[in-house]
Amino acid sequence: MNQDLNWSTKMNVMHEDLARAHMSARLGEAQQLREAKMARARRLSRKAERAAQQARLALARAL
Repeated sequence: MNQDLNWSTKMNVMHEDLARAHMSARLGEAQQLREAKMARARRLSRKAERAAQQARLALARAL
């Protein structure tokens, strides 16, 4: 009986470890996705700033 209980406990611990590993992997993927979105937003922001600066320069030259 005690051996069955140990086996059951070990199986539960293994399942918990597996669930934790899966959750950790999903959290890592979510973090990478957030970082990629932020990097893209920064690139687009810099591109918009450059375009605005070029427009200001073109307007200044036209006047």
